[in-house]
Amino acid sequence: MSTLKTTETNKIPKTARGVRTRNKLLEAAEWEFGSKGFYETSIGEITRRAEVALGTFYVYFESKDEIFRALVGHMSRMTRQWVAEHAAEAKDRIEAEELGLSSFIDFVRQHQNLYRIIMEAQFVAPDAYREHYENFAEGYRRNLTEAAKRGEISEGDVDVRAWSLIGMSVFLGLRFGVWDEDAQASEIAERAVDLIGQGLKPR
Repeated sequence: MSTLKTTETNKIPKTARGVRTRNKLLEAAEWEFGSKGFYETSIGEITRRAEVALGTFYVYFESKDEIFRALVGHMSRMTRQWVAEHAAEAKDRIEAEELGLSSFIDFVRQHQNLYRIIMEAQFVAPDAYREHYENFAEGYRRNLTEAAKRGEISEGDVDVRAWSLIGMSVFLGLRFGVWDEDAQASEIAERAVDLIGQGLKPR
């Protein structure tokens, strides 16, 4: 049984038009929260950017707090889906780590608001912040366990390994996705995965 959590509300639209409108609000919220922060953003600014009526907002969300929490979950899913799709063709777990990290850096470069929103969630919505990383950790634990069974990696504490790999990805994404976009993402991933696979011991 999965332990994945969700910050979604009960106001999930049942029509394609409703899904599009809700996504427009989330995209607008991503820009507003990402550029101004939670406290400086208003619902009115979100609806104006989304080009929907103020009343439409309340069809999908109860409050600014609720759309922020939904946005954290939305961006978390987007990130995981993007990485999973780009790592899907890997021949083994080590290659999957390399492709996944490279694609994550590329995703961060395309979504510069990701870090500000997730970092602010630590204080605005700590449950959503923790959920974001726990969902990543569950996927890592599952993938590492399966890879060990296939003989692609050694046996080990999958929880420690999962959080270690998350930490590496988070700070490499910050360094090379937000602060410096000049380096080739694939080269950064290759060097990081060399560390994962070979460690720091002299060769």
